[in-house]
Amino acid sequence: MMLITNGMIHDMEQRDAYKADILVENGKIKAIGPNLKETCPADVEVIDVEGLDVYPGFVEAHCHLGLDGYGIGFEGSDYNEMGDICTPQMRAIDSFNPMDPTVHKAAKAGVTTVATGQGSSNAIGGTWIAVKTTGICVDDMIIKDPIAMKCALGENPKRCYRDKGNFARMSTAAVIRNMILKAKDYLARKEAANGEAAKMPGFDFKCEAMIPVLKKEIPLKIHAHQANDILTAIRLAKEFDLKLTLEHVTEGHLIADKLAETDYPMAVGPSLTHASKFELQNKSWTTPGILAKKGCSVSIITDSPVIPQEYLPLCAGLAVKAGMDEFDALKAITINPAKHIGVEDRVGSIKVGKDADFAIYEGSPLVSDSVCRITIIDGKVIE
Repeated sequence: MMLITNGMIHDMEQRDAYKADILVENGKIKAIGPNLKETCPADVEVIDVEGLDVYPGFVEAHCHLGLDGYGIGFEGSDYNEMGDICTPQMRAIDSFNPMDPTVHKAAKAGVTTVATGQGSSNAIGGTWIAVKTTGICVDDMIIKDPIAMKCALGENPKRCYRDKGNFARMSTAAVIRNMILKAKDYLARKEAANGEAAKMPGFDFKCEAMIPVLKKEIPLKIHAHQANDILTAIRLAKEFDLKLTLEHVTEGHLIADKLAETDYPMAVGPSLTHASKFELQNKSWTTPGILAKKGCSVSIITDSPVIPQEYLPLCAGLAVKAGMDEFDALKAITINPAKHIGVEDRVGSIKVGKDADFAIYEGSPLVSDSVCRITIIDGKVIE
């Protein structure tokens, strides 16, 4: 049992911070309130955080942590399967490396949960995972698997497969559409067989992997920078009545009114980089703030290692500098990404019953000279 006492609590359930104690038991938040020590057992572990601010552990909605390794090169790069433009059967859990130094760096900065998985070389890349940033075995770090089916539109699939029959944006969309239609036919045949082996279609690994998408158990997680690609992602989701999350949304501010008509979660970023390709030419730190003001559910992302994972809160701070409301920016690295990746029942806010994950800061995490003094994951202090 652990008692975190005397901290200013930013619970992400309400805008204003307040001073209170947090009681932790078995890795979960058991109670929040004043003077909890008076009713605690004498042997409770007390962590006095007087003068510090307590935030829920920060959450990243889109990165490649543990798959695109530190000191990369071929041996450290395990996030793109370049042999096939359509690989829904690939599972991020099979590439994730808990020993990558960037995982611990993330934890020490207060980033306690990440969604990580395949890159954007393929039209369909495979399933993503949500993990905690501590542990030596990915199976023990998993919060949810799978969380989404990664897809990509725009320049990356065009560039990577332009000599293999994918030269235009419409080609990439057609690859995704073809896989969905094929999987729909496969599922219909399986259901019509009603378990009779002789009537079952021949096993198809790719189609099997797409069934959770068709059943709306997981969303398509579509990489889209340019405005037309964002709208193509929405068109595909509506055409087949599928769940969708929008990833990167670089030109989202150019179609903010259109996006405000939808309820798709949006992961915006990475913004702390050079516009290294054509579709990034309208990149702006104003994008997350503009979308949030329109009522969109916005997460701010690093896309690590594009931006080092530990700078997630700094990215939120730069969005504030560009005009984003401070509370919206904090939500964009806590509860919003938790909802985006479907784990808000466990992380993203400080609430009784949720996982005991905390980022305890001296100063606001949104400014560059702040310091994460203590990170706690599942009720354990990260050393």
